Amino acid sequence: MRDARDVLKRPVVSEKSVGLIEENKYSFWVDKAANKIEIKAAVEKMFKVKVLDVRTLNVDGKKKRVGKYVGKTADRKKAIVTLKAGDRIEGFAGL
Repeated sequence: MRDARDVLKRPVVSEKSVGLIEENKYSFWVDKAANKIEIKAAVEKMFKVKVLDVRTLNVDGKKKRVGKYVGKTADRKKAIVTLKAGDRIEGFAGL
């Protein structure tokens, strides 16, 4: 099994993801090859919490243009993790 730092890249800090913290749901950018079992194990190991549910989604990169050149940002994978009631990840937005 891979190290937790290899699976979890960084937290997703957006208006929607910060709002989900009130529902005890935390969002992370994760490795594209990671599955739900690896994500759950990584969050539980790194933050010492109990994970109830993991939802994943693949996010396609956006087209970007600089002058006449057209490029694309990288495709990514996002995981939304639901924690047991009472568990918290302190300082989540500051990670």
